[in-house]
Amino acid sequence: MKLEIGIVGLPNVGKSTLFKALTKQDITIANYPFATIDPNVGIVPVPDERLDKLAELSKSRKTVPAVVEFYDIAGLVKGANKGEGLGNQFLAHIRETQVIVIVLRVFLDPSIIHVENSVDPLRDLDIINAELILKDLDAVEKRYAKIEAEARTGKKEALQDKELLGRLKACLEAGNLPVADPALVRDIRANGRLDDMNLLTLKRQLCLLNGKESDLANPELFARMKLLGDAYLFADLSRGEGVPELVKKAYETLGLVSYFTTGEDETRAWTIERGTKAPQAAGVIHTDFEAKFIRLEVVPYAKLMEAGGWNQAKQKGWVRIEGKDYEVADGDVVLVRHG
Repeated sequence: MKLEIGIVGLPNVGKSTLFKALTKQDITIANYPFATIDPNVGIVPVPDERLDKLAELSKSRKTVPAVVEFYDIAGLVKGANKGEGLGNQFLAHIRETQVIVIVLRVFLDPSIIHVENSVDPLRDLDIINAELILKDLDAVEKRYAKIEAEARTGKKEALQDKELLGRLKACLEAGNLPVADPALVRDIRANGRLDDMNLLTLKRQLCLLNGKESDLANPELFARMKLLGDAYLFADLSRGEGVPELVKKAYETLGLVSYFTTGEDETRAWTIERGTKAPQAAGVIHTDFEAKFIRLEVVPYAKLMEAGGWNQAKQKGWVRIEGKDYEVADGDVVLVRHG
């Protein structure tokens, strides 16, 4: 699987600076709103020192890291859902992402224009989420009207979907994020039939506070971020800080881990959700591996490095045989046996 992250924020908060630091791409950065008028997409390797050490151990000809795909869109402003600014028309570009990184300006530099004329990250967070809510409400209302017609036929699934969409619609109409109602989120995920909507308000959020913690004067912001899952980090983007930490925090927020395959041809990192069983983890390498899975040969990264190689680890009895119920752990180095 590939981790995809959408970057959102008001104009001039550091989104494009973050994107440039992440991807080393030369994009437009200017001290005025709407400098980014096309969605920028960048592929970023996941920093993992274990990968290079494994490649060195195996004398691999090629090293392939796990990657994150970042989408940077034009800055959102209040009223974006009504066509204000340019950000709204690009929100569709981040519907396929798993995480939304909200860049909030904390730094106080008066020479950098703020579209709301003052630095207030809590207000900015509320503006952004209000726009996400209104964007989703539009999609939910359209889906609700369609499912309402189907529900009149008495179809069981349509009746269930109508009830669930009604709850979601009421939540969004009240200006609330679904995350404030864990039972609603749980029921939506269990239902599964609404997944194709890729609702922005159901995505995990990670707040990047651009500036120093000492610049932040509003403790209410932390209470709001706690509601969103306590996923945030401070970074001074003007100094190029926060890039590896952001990727690691995104992995942590989504519960993602890396496992490895290694040999003379290549050493590669693979991304899976924590708790993934062996056949499904093998399927990330190739779909046939899941269907024809027999077993895994597994050794933890630290043990493999300590042994000095796969054969040495085998001789020490450190290479385990694991079956279909094994949950692949972070740092596992594996060999997939398949039919």
